[in-house]
Amino acid sequence: MQWHGSGVKVLITGGAGYIGSTVASACLDAGLTPVIVDDLVTGRREFTTGREFYEGDIADGALLDKVFAEHPDIDAVVHCAALIVVPDSVSDPIRYYEWNVAKSLELLRHLLRNGCHRLVFSSSAAIYQASQSGSVDEDSPIVPLSPYARTKAVCEEMFADIAASTPLRVLSLRYFNPIGADPKLRTGLQVRSPSHALGKLIEAHTSGAPFRITGTNYPTRDGSGIRDYVHVWDLAAAHIAALRSFDAVLEDRTALAINLGTGSGTTVRELVTAFNSVVSPPVAVVEAPPRPGDTAGAFTRTDLARRLLGWEAAKSLAEGIADSLRWADVRDTVLTGPAGSD
Repeated sequence: MQWHGSGVKVLITGGAGYIGSTVASACLDAGLTPVIVDDLVTGRREFTTGREFYEGDIADGALLDKVFAEHPDIDAVVHCAALIVVPDSVSDPIRYYEWNVAKSLELLRHLLRNGCHRLVFSSSAAIYQASQSGSVDEDSPIVPLSPYARTKAVCEEMFADIAASTPLRVLSLRYFNPIGADPKLRTGLQVRSPSHALGKLIEAHTSGAPFRITGTNYPTRDGSGIRDYVHVWDLAAAHIAALRSFDAVLEDRTALAINLGTGSGTTVRELVTAFNSVVSPPVAVVEAPPRPGDTAGAFTRTDLARRLLGWEAAKSLAEGIADSLRWADVRDTVLTGPAGSD
């Protein structure tokens, strides 16, 4: 892959969503041209403004053929298109397997037919079995506890099987818990009422309602779940590093997974404390049972990302909270059109 000049193009599936749009912004800042395919089921058209954009399904072969016919110089694909809400996957697993697994299989068929063999896959740390210490690395046991997490584990295995017998090469990035927004506020979390802890904290702060700590008997230092909160802009930077390092990292491999996180764990109670240190009045807390599919959580050891990608998280938890709040303040002025996900 040639990274000199501004001619490099990267196809981003789900490029109108939270992660994908931020990766697209990072590509633009790095002199790369993102080409976005998104069906806008959860993504936002506003995040595609001024970018090469194709509205449609990643399983639509005719659409993918058109994309590659019009952009034959696409060098790699960042596959971010997926449904991601854990409780929804528990209540409707058929939809999650169809959208996350079956459509991904069709996508690979179309990529191979069009001669595109570099795939960076948005996977998830939700696939891991938490250790006694809460810390995991890429060799930790894979024990997904929700249909959503299993779709990510199944996709990783499916991609590896396909890569073993085709020219495809796959680098799976196992994300921990993204927070924050593009520091330039071009993009951010598109959902007005997100299901993750920081989003619920912001919602509680805005409405004056108490924040629900869902699950208080986990084997963590304070009983609440533990997470590795990584700034979404750091995740985007990791994708740029993965694209730049792709050929070198996979020179002797067909598939590899790398964890992306900060390397330190924050419990939900600690997140509340950090949040309340920067807002006024502080958010009140009530305790509640865990949601379907929730786990104690984990945080990652980051040695592999540092060694192979030359990447480590640079932004702090406080910066992630601050950028999430800044985005929440402008979200409704940036996202003005209709959206089914609100």
